[in-house]
Amino acid sequence: MKNLLNVLRDDDVETELMQVIETIIDASKEIAFRVRQGALAGVLGSTQDENIQGETQKHLDIISNQLFKDLLLACRPVAALASEEEDTVVEANPTGKYLVAFDPLDGSSNIDINGQIGTIFSIYRALDLIPHHSEMQFHQQGSQQVCAGYVLYGPSTLLAITTGKGTRCFTLDSTQGNFLLTADKIQIVQDTQEFAINMSNSRFWSEDMRCYISDLTLGETGPRQKRYNMRWNAAMVGDVHRVLTRGGIFLYPSDNRNAKQPAKLRLLYEANPMAMLTENAGGRAWSEQQRILEIQPQQLHERVAVILGSANEVDECLSYLQR
Repeated sequence: MKNLLNVLRDDDVETELMQVIETIIDASKEIAFRVRQGALAGVLGSTQDENIQGETQKHLDIISNQLFKDLLLACRPVAALASEEEDTVVEANPTGKYLVAFDPLDGSSNIDINGQIGTIFSIYRALDLIPHHSEMQFHQQGSQQVCAGYVLYGPSTLLAITTGKGTRCFTLDSTQGNFLLTADKIQIVQDTQEFAINMSNSRFWSEDMRCYISDLTLGETGPRQKRYNMRWNAAMVGDVHRVLTRGGIFLYPSDNRNAKQPAKLRLLYEANPMAMLTENAGGRAWSEQQRILEIQPQQLHERVAVILGSANEVDECLSYLQR
């Protein structure tokens, strides 16, 4: 089996970008070890603090964020960092060529129950004529990503990654510490009978979204005339990994609970990298109005609705919303 670095070399990924990816992988390996140790490593439980998103931080959130910061700040090709856990951009190397945005620990609510959690990351080229540590560096469309991926800390530690030449999956060989290629150039099936959504929010959705989900749950007796199953992990990495592996549609629609915050997922750290992975695997990734990778960011912590997965099912969902 090929390891990650060999695959990146075969794809002619430039050396400095490989350095950045290697650094991200080193951080994820350390997090994977601590996750496996669980209570033995003292990483469970919550702090009394909230992050910039207004979410109560878990001990492992803080540990993971600091690990990524420490390693990436020591990586010379990195110009600046943006983390879900940080208020502002973190300055790195003024001569660096790359920007890294990351959610150090997705699915924090699953930490204490030994559920699925993961890391999501995205890499861009630093822009000329803009200070390397400026927030404007990160106001790039998702289509400008040079690499995106996630690490899923499950029964095995998995890496899904793309540099624009297909989406691949690697599995961590804990005996040697290498990520080995286990799924080459994944293709998401175009049709599906599986959906992932947080049904507890249904009363806050638009009427069109409620109608779409209702028609799925009617199964063979409804207008879709086939039975659908619902799956929900409360961790985007787990739900999207299932979509990459066997198809499906993942939805986190906008809702009306808070007019100032109509969406949940962050464009920079979650929607853009997952959209790049999905599209490079033959799927589709949209907000409720446009292709996610074409959204022009306006803020560092901007949030968007997300609909991604099997192409035909995403189209079907959008047809309900565009009536």
